[in-house]
Amino acid sequence: MTAKPLFDLPSPPMIPVTGRDAAFPVRRVFCVGRNYAAHAAEMGNEVDREAPFYFTKSAHALALSGAEIAYPPGTADCHYEMEFVMAIGGDAFEVAKEDAMDAVWGFACGIDLTRRDLQAAAKDKRRPWDLGKDFENAAVMGPITPAADFGAVGAQAITLDLDGARVQEATLADMIWSAPEIVAHLSRFYHLAPGDLIYTGTPAGVGPVGPGAALEGRIDGLEPVRLRFQR
Repeated sequence: MTAKPLFDLPSPPMIPVTGRDAAFPVRRVFCVGRNYAAHAAEMGNEVDREAPFYFTKSAHALALSGAEIAYPPGTADCHYEMEFVMAIGGDAFEVAKEDAMDAVWGFACGIDLTRRDLQAAAKDKRRPWDLGKDFENAAVMGPITPAADFGAVGAQAITLDLDGARVQEATLADMIWSAPEIVAHLSRFYHLAPGDLIYTGTPAGVGPVGPGAALEGRIDGLEPVRLRFQR
């Protein structure tokens, strides 16, 4: 006899796919920390090529591009972080770097929101970052472009505008850990599977947002990601 659930859970979040009447269901969200040297420096950290490191967000922390959201609770210092996102569409476990991109279904623009004051407090006490990183609407996503339509990951420009002013600007070639290196390394610790997302880190220029702020992030070859905060 199968037990009846006490209540229904929400369906997985769905990300639109460019040019298709389809959506990408989200399973898990992985994020790479300090993957641009200039950003590591602005946060007071040294560049580390020993190994990438990660934190996670709940799939239900996702918000779609174009959303207008409330300012996050429990913080007085919410920061934006523009990111290149990989959407996994195949199984990958202990894959070689040369084969890693076979598991990537597509790419998207993303914004990682951070409650910086809560993250800093956790760092000071050598505690996990969860309160600073994993909260409602903290992982903003633009539509996913299939990998075949995007082409090779190279020196595409990545930018973010805050209220129409450019605040972040770099290229994907500036990443310390490349796209295939990230997938290969992460697959040593997790069985990556369809529905997983990987936020690959943010360039320098991160900063605070306030009520009423508007963000627009772009990466060459991808649909932009847009977000507005309620007043």
